[in-house]
Amino acid sequence: MGFKFGSYESICEGIAMTCCPLLGDGLGLEPLCYSRNVEINSTIIFQPATCFIHIGALIMTAIMVYHIRSKYTAVGRKEIVLFFYLYALSEVLVIFLDSAIVPTYSVAYLWLTAVYIGLKTATFWCLLLNGFVGFQFAEDGTPKSLWSLRITCVIMWGIGFFVSAATFKGFAGMSPSMQTGLYIVELVFPLVCVAIYIVSQVILVLRTLDDRWPLGDIVFGTGFFAAGLVLMYGFGKQICKAVKHYIDGTFFGSLCMLLAVMMVYKYWDSITKEDLEFSVGSKQSVWEVKDPLLGSEPDMMMGSAQTHESSYRGISPSRLTPQQQQHSAPGLGGGKQGMGYPPNGQYGTPY
Repeated sequence: MGFKFGSYESICEGIAMTCCPLLGDGLGLEPLCYSRNVEINSTIIFQPATCFIHIGALIMTAIMVYHIRSKYTAVGRKEIVLFFYLYALSEVLVIFLDSAIVPTYSVAYLWLTAVYIGLKTATFWCLLLNGFVGFQFAEDGTPKSLWSLRITCVIMWGIGFFVSAATFKGFAGMSPSMQTGLYIVELVFPLVCVAIYIVSQVILVLRTLDDRWPLGDIVFGTGFFAAGLVLMYGFGKQICKAVKHYIDGTFFGSLCMLLAVMMVYKYWDSITKEDLEFSVGSKQSVWEVKDPLLGSEPDMMMGSAQTHESSYRGISPSRLTPQQQQHSAPGLGGGKQGMGYPPNGQYGTPY
């Protein structure tokens, strides 16, 4: 069946999306080619290779979040970290859905799928808003910026959840056979968010930054995202047959999405600089200033002590040689008897 806007039939024939078992009539929409399943402890695990990608995505997200949180003074740090939190949460949830650990026939599967689609909607919305943080319409890190982002993400999650549940359960004018609303929320809306984000970041780099290297991160991220969509939706069935059902399009789609998310981090890291003067880290940095015009520290301390003593106390006799002591001021050995330093006859033979 060919492509038709608002219909999942052609899409679900090529790949096994989480919502496909809940759409259509009867037992749902099934792909024409499945990836191989494995049995672990009397439990059949679907999409095992894709599950490894999801686990790897969680590990990489944890690393990226750690580095983001370590840049204490970077612009948009608290805003961008919310995007990675949402992405990680959706990856945790999709592991249970793709692997069918939660059976597709259970009631929990329906509601978890609705929650997952809502999380996808909120994640792409969060990415879209992060694209405008650099323009400083609202100062980053302030309650206005953070709470506007959080509240709108919750609203978008609610919209995605409601449309999904209404489509699966068949209310509010939607049903498993009338999939246009779900199609727009899950497939069209993310494309719009990514397109706006890319355009906004290109404008930001060209107008406000002297360095053009971040454009390379945008190009690579866009390429990974586009490749994931093409491999997943365009060639999922062909890939599955070519590799004899070991993997399918969802494997490459998930992998490319992970790489695209990593490029989002790489781009953000390349355009943000940390103010070392106000940063606070767990490790204390030791800064060594080397100036050829300045002497070494012991010499500087010696010179300072000499200057201080010569200015306020006169020259200390202990620093004079015997010849200097003999030709020094009368109070230092050249005057009255017994006023020299050291007193004659009390400390043995002079030098």
